[in-house]
Amino acid sequence: MNLPNALSLVRIFLVPVLVVFLIVVPRPYNLTAAAVFLAAVFTDWLDGRIARSTRQVTTLGKLLDPVADKLLISASLISLVQVGRVPAWMVVLIVCRDLAITGLRGIAASQNVIIQASDFGKATMIAEVIAVALLIVNWPAVSVPLGQAVLMVAILLSLASGAIYFHKFWRCIDLAK
Repeated sequence: MNLPNALSLVRIFLVPVLVVFLIVVPRPYNLTAAAVFLAAVFTDWLDGRIARSTRQVTTLGKLLDPVADKLLISASLISLVQVGRVPAWMVVLIVCRDLAITGLRGIAASQNVIIQASDFGKATMIAEVIAVALLIVNWPAVSVPLGQAVLMVAILLSLASGAIYFHKFWRCIDLAK
């Protein structure tokens, strides 16, 4: 296993730690949870940078990285619903889209097709990270409403990137197989 894939696994292992700090130890200003979340986000940036710069991009990494990202964002958002910082309907839209795309990735992979993330997908992830970080920190009167507004932008980007992904999928896949 190469270093970028190991970093994706570290991100996956940080998810339950984050959930514990968000739900079990909820604080008005949850800086520990924010630090864990940002450390996990840093591993996402770092694994991509290392993989590309050292030519260690692998099929496993192309599949593992988005799964790690979706676990991190989904678990964070679901935990934030639990502590009352984000409406459930927003999270349902994002999680359902992510599950649909993950399913399509699996079908594509079964036919040896890897569909790369679009620029909309990358912008979605950036918006989701900003929104989740603001919602975790929970500074009064500023971060939660701002985090929810950024999350709305992330939802719009998510739906657009999902449509692009579905379009790429339908062009590349033989459904008769």
